[in-house]
Amino acid sequence: MNFASVPWLSIVIPIKDERDNLHPLTTQLLKTVGQFPESQQAPFEIIFVNDGSTDGSGPILDGLAAQYPEVRVLHLDRCYGQTAAFDAGFRYARAEIIATMDGDLQYEPADIATLLPHLQEYDLVCGRRERRLDHVVRRVSSRIAFWVRNAVVRDGITDTGCSLKLFRRAVVEQIPLFTGMHRFFPALAQMYGFTVTEVPVRHFPRAHGQSKYGIGNRLFAGLYDLIAVRWMQSRCYRFRIVRTSPDFRQPHR
Repeated sequence: MNFASVPWLSIVIPIKDERDNLHPLTTQLLKTVGQFPESQQAPFEIIFVNDGSTDGSGPILDGLAAQYPEVRVLHLDRCYGQTAAFDAGFRYARAEIIATMDGDLQYEPADIATLLPHLQEYDLVCGRRERRLDHVVRRVSSRIAFWVRNAVVRDGITDTGCSLKLFRRAVVEQIPLFTGMHRFFPALAQMYGFTVTEVPVRHFPRAHGQSKYGIGNRLFAGLYDLIAVRWMQSRCYRFRIVRTSPDFRQPHR
């Protein structure tokens, strides 16, 4: 990759103890995304965010970054959680289109191409797992969380837990992120006037490692965050500037 060139796509992937998945995931991404028509015109980048892994994922990630110019790695000093890992990746992502996914090999990189055309009409395109292949406890807790969340924030998204998403850069630059807020990306985007849609994607069973989520940290923790998001929705304001005097320049974030 020529780092003097701005990538057309940044893929941000939080990593917490996914040692056995890192090589096959990187191989899949390089092969699949490298064949996209857009990748023939401009580079893409894969940003792994090591969220305090203790299983040896860190050295493996460093090795992948040394081997492949498309791969970049951020190491956090300890585990901060998925929202913080996404936020760190967003800050270092250089492309106008930012994809997110997990590092557990449960998503098909080719489905990025399925979401991509919808960015012509929407600012945030969320994947929806057509046939979810998780443990029954995870499915049940997610289903309960969906009904509770949608009754309160009314974002209309049926599978907010699907990490495969495509963002326009403006979305990640605008929405506020706090602990646990990755569950509410669609609601936060809508809160600031961005358009959101949901598209079916494939899902696969976990082959290596352990899920980091269950009823305790998915359902109950999410209820506290739900209250915070509902409060933000009630207090959020949006304005449009209709005109300025000629000496104003475009604002920078």
